[in-house]
Amino acid sequence: MDTVVDHHPAHTAPAEFSAALRKLYLLRFAFAAVWAALLFATADTLGPLNGTLLVLYPLFDAACAVVDLRSARASDGAATRLSKLSRLSGLSVNIGLSVLAGAALAVAVASGVPAVLRVWGVWAVTAGSVQLAVGVVRRRMGGQWPMIVSGGISTVAGASFFLQAGKDDATLTNLAGYAFLGGVFFLASALRLRSAERNG
Repeated sequence: MDTVVDHHPAHTAPAEFSAALRKLYLLRFAFAAVWAALLFATADTLGPLNGTLLVLYPLFDAACAVVDLRSARASDGAATRLSKLSRLSGLSVNIGLSVLAGAALAVAVASGVPAVLRVWGVWAVTAGSVQLAVGVVRRRMGGQWPMIVSGGISTVAGASFFLQAGKDDATLTNLAGYAFLGGVFFLASALRLRSAERNG
């Protein structure tokens, strides 16, 4: 479900870092909503438009993770050295997985919907597992439940996509719902950060 990187409690985040994350999360929600609508409208057949959309999604995820990583490195924050290292490691792994997924999807679109679902499923499982693990390890920091829930859903959804690929009625429709739900988690995180900024 891509990466919901709710790094640490918003009340400990520097104001500039918190604002940058909120803007990034809102951008990711908007992208996911538009992407999901376009994919849903073209999900019946695999063609040039939705093939491009499929490759673009993980690459956009990787680009956002790069922005997030740079913001995290530039922020002194109040997080411990260990939590900073875990955050940066998680983002770095996510970038690698998303770039690989984009490349694999570029190949898979030529083979049809089942191949796309298998690649997407593997990506969702691996990225979701990383996201879930980081969230569980850092749950005592607070604000990790969106990451934990999103990672868990992504892992389960990825397995279902892989299984769906073996069915005769395999379609791309569920990928649109997956992306939109991921966007909703980013929106929730953005609203949480906004609320914390006002209360802070």
